[in-house]
Amino acid sequence: MRLPFPPPRGAARFRTPAIGGALALCGLVVGVVIGRETGVPGLLVGLGLALLPLPVLFAAYRWLEAVHPRHWRELAFAFGWGACAATLLALTANGLLVRLLTDSPARLSPAHPDTLEITVIAPMVEETAKAAVIGWVWLRQTHLGHGVLVGLATAGASAAGFAFTENVLYLGSAFAQDQELGQQGIWDSAMAVTFFVRMVVAPFAHPMFTALTGLGFGLAAMLAPGRRRLRLALPALGLGLAMGMHSLWNASTSLSLLGFGAVYFLLMAPTLILLCRVAVSARRRELRVVRRTLTHYAAAGWLAPQEPQALGCARARRRARRLGRRAHGPEGARAVADYQAAATELALLRDRAGRGLTGDATDVGFADRERELLHRLWTHRPLAAPLTLTPDP
Repeated sequence: MRLPFPPPRGAARFRTPAIGGALALCGLVVGVVIGRETGVPGLLVGLGLALLPLPVLFAAYRWLEAVHPRHWRELAFAFGWGACAATLLALTANGLLVRLLTDSPARLSPAHPDTLEITVIAPMVEETAKAAVIGWVWLRQTHLGHGVLVGLATAGASAAGFAFTENVLYLGSAFAQDQELGQQGIWDSAMAVTFFVRMVVAPFAHPMFTALTGLGFGLAAMLAPGRRRLRLALPALGLGLAMGMHSLWNASTSLSLLGFGAVYFLLMAPTLILLCRVAVSARRRELRVVRRTLTHYAAAGWLAPQEPQALGCARARRRARRLGRRAHGPEGARAVADYQAAATELALLRDRAGRGLTGDATDVGFADRERELLHRLWTHRPLAAPLTLTPDP
């Protein structure tokens, strides 16, 4: 069975291989640079260990995006940007700025890094490089920039990619150091210490920093277009907070155990908890908006009377996607996901119009976007609607 997906545009078919090739080239360059620092055995060991936290991180980002799911390529692009392009930009800019400001050569993982490098240069360069993809998403897909969930997921995926490559470097360098010194023990090895700090104590450090930038973009997208200054200020504020948190975290690693613990438990952990609460609250709010707003479209005959409640329930949405995959394979799951995404965007679009954050319901731009979303909804309705209304067994 062939499902009625909208045909891809020629430009999109061209851009995907071009962007993927560019990121792959950046990744190759970064891999060569790191391999020269760690050696091939260190590179392989670092690569294997750096993969460990990725399933947990990706599960968290997919949970964030479950309300209005995007294609997996978009999340993969954000991860690839962080792992390849942002890392290459950071390596280049960090080295140039260190040489310019200190007249000393910069190494990828220096044993005694300069305070200026780790507390000022690295946070500013790395957070800017990771955040570039968030701005790109907002410029390219403004209709998705209606809340904090897209910002948090995009920021988190980019930062997870950056942290992945950085973990390869630091774990590989620690392994190479142990091999060079003939270190056989576990407790006093550089590898054990590096693994504990980066993979156990702070696996969410980079995602948490960049999530502050994503939160700034998400909050800005929820404001009316007329509030231009605040819409520009919030992303800048988020980026500044990300740089500040990153700088403080880097500085804390050179403090005593008591000082490090104070930064970790009094600032880093509460910030992570706060971001998690913001994400949960935003997700619940969007589901409430879906349930409330879609009743207008159900009354007009676009949806069945029971569908707004089902489309506003996370468990019912998961069940519908699962049933779609079971009955029709991956294309069925994609059809149901696109149906849910169109319904969610439609609800949020009308909610924003009702609150005066976009043109009102008589605005031409609103009408064009609404018509496009209704077409997507109607295209997938014959397959997705029955699955959406399937009760729990």
